[in-house]
Amino acid sequence: MKITVGIIAAVLLAAAAAHASTVFAPLALAIFIVAIVWPLQHRLQTRMPKLLALAITMVVTVAVCLAFASLVIWGFSRVGRSLVADAARYQALYDTMVTWLDGHGVSVAGLWAEHFNVAWLLRATQHIAGRVNTTLSFWLIALVYVVLGLLEVDDIRRKVEAFDNHEAARVLHAGSTATAEKFRKYLLVRTQMSVMTGVLVGFFAWIVGLPFAIEWGVIAFALNYIPFIGPFIATLFPTLLAMTQFDSWQAVLGVFACLNIIQFVIGSYIEPRVSGNILSISPSVVLFTIFFWTFLWGLFGTFIGVPIALAILSFCGQHPSSRWLADLLGGPKPAKSP
Repeated sequence: MKITVGIIAAVLLAAAAAHASTVFAPLALAIFIVAIVWPLQHRLQTRMPKLLALAITMVVTVAVCLAFASLVIWGFSRVGRSLVADAARYQALYDTMVTWLDGHGVSVAGLWAEHFNVAWLLRATQHIAGRVNTTLSFWLIALVYVVLGLLEVDDIRRKVEAFDNHEAARVLHAGSTATAEKFRKYLLVRTQMSVMTGVLVGFFAWIVGLPFAIEWGVIAFALNYIPFIGPFIATLFPTLLAMTQFDSWQAVLGVFACLNIIQFVIGSYIEPRVSGNILSISPSVVLFTIFFWTFLWGLFGTFIGVPIALAILSFCGQHPSSRWLADLLGGPKPAKSP
């Protein structure tokens, strides 16, 4: 009965998260940011008034976010102008591919004319414009949540400590502390791996003579924060450019393969060893979490899915009745020496 009730509750929570994403998604991002920047806020407010410390913390937070966004926009704008300038080459490649497919009985031109027309382009443009407005509103709501959250951290901790139910207070306090530590560790490891990925991708692009080596490094650095999907996109775009720069398909496939090897080695070999047992979580759970939250919240869910899983497992590990779930879905335990 308890398992059945738990499954029903999980389904209802997922449905609520999907239908009220405009409320819950900014809140999830705000909690993540509060956990990251709280040490800075705490140190500052021990030396100055709380509101002044909050102002400095928010300025630093917004400055970091704007710097990151500027890097991404700079990299994609530079590459995007190049791709537009090479439109004639891509058109020639497209015509060659269509001719080859038509010769083998695949009518790509008819499919393109049926599904991709001027009306579709107008709808796509309107959708992109709407997404830009939604993104700005999303970040504005999240920043308001961050300000309120930083102001209330101490009050919430005192209220939790005053609970009559000492076990509930212990679980909330220990779970929140463990979750915040894992969030900070997750972002630190992700940043280290993103820097390594960006340097290696940029260096590889420079070695093989691919234009915009620095830009490809910046794009790989930024997209590496989005597990699985980001690294794939960071290898796809340089491959598209390589199609117009190299004369042989072997060279293009070589670029695609080498970029994927860089992503695989860093993401599947180096990162798990750097993060260690602190972020111990099963790889299958990571994959499921990414697809699940992407389905619910789109691209933002791809980024926030793993932190949400870390938070759930951290709280589950604080109570004996749910510790089995954290042990089951956590990463492999280190082997004990004989």
